[in-house]
Amino acid sequence: MSLFNIRSRILIKNLARGIFGLALIIVGYYYVQKYTHFDLFLEHIAQWPFLVYAVFTASEVIFGIIPPELFMIWSVKHGIFETYAANVALLTIISFAAGVLGYYIGSNLRSVALFKPLFDKYIRKYKNILNRYAGFLIIIGAITPVPFSAICMLVGATNFPFPKFLLFASTRFLRFAAYSVAIYYF
Repeated sequence: MSLFNIRSRILIKNLARGIFGLALIIVGYYYVQKYTHFDLFLEHIAQWPFLVYAVFTASEVIFGIIPPELFMIWSVKHGIFETYAANVALLTIISFAAGVLGYYIGSNLRSVALFKPLFDKYIRKYKNILNRYAGFLIIIGAITPVPFSAICMLVGATNFPFPKFLLFASTRFLRFAAYSVAIYYF
């Protein structure tokens, strides 16, 4: 099997997971909204939009624990800006910046005494192959549910060139654009 087929299969598999996850979130939100007082909860937390953005920022820096789609749903009716597009743009910039921060954390952790043995044991022996496929890994992390920040840290730890990293990481904007449109219309 060729390398292109393997990459395509990985990409399609993770995109399908992402679309399935988005569908689950939308359907789940619909039923939660229909049978509970979830809108009251959203209005309650809307009183503190900066706290919501802070939670999103922490989640994105710490491996993307909370799906960004939940914050997009929140920002349909709430947020610090008047329009949904501006709120999603802010979420996108935060997520992208968290990836850049992850890259810098990864690039600096390999020299910290506590993490040096882990780097030597797990990353150094795979450094060449990770650098070879880093662009593909970044794109997978940027457009699928694979934790973007974790991929960015891993790529940063392998000394992948920063300008190339930025180019590949910019695909994160595509995910947010596509998902935000789907959420807005559903």
